[in-house]
Amino acid sequence: MKSVLYIHLFCIFAAIMENEKMKIYIGSDHAGVELKTLVKEHFSDCFDFEDAGTFSTESVDYPDFAHVVAKNVLKDSQSLGILICGTGNGMAITANKHAGIRAALCWAPEIAALAKQHNNANIIVLPARFIEPEAAFATLQSFFDATFEGGRHQRRIDKINI
Repeated sequence: MKSVLYIHLFCIFAAIMENEKMKIYIGSDHAGVELKTLVKEHFSDCFDFEDAGTFSTESVDYPDFAHVVAKNVLKDSQSLGILICGTGNGMAITANKHAGIRAALCWAPEIAALAKQHNNANIIVLPARFIEPEAAFATLQSFFDATFEGGRHQRRIDKINI
């Protein structure tokens, strides 16, 4: 109950400060479609979601959805992305092929916060088969709340793309 109130207050504050919802590009494969639906429902008051698919549990190829989300995040620098697949690894590997994307596989709030604070991650990747919905919500909230620290971390990020 406390986390639901916190999320609601976060959304109200964000809406007041920005006067509009942040765009979140989201995609999943068949293993992540159920968690993706729950995430969109849970955060619907906070964010404007653009769903790249998939929309069923019928087997699909995760790169098809990771590429769409990555390209959209690159085009819209004010946005973030969420990718969800069974382990999260396939989506993270695929998204990180795009120069400028920093996709971080996260399964706990502390990891998500550090992904944003130290790596300026612009896509968070969740492992649907290894995270419960409430833990996913807390992990996402931590990611959304965190801010990039810059400084020595920017110097490191500048060395990523080759």
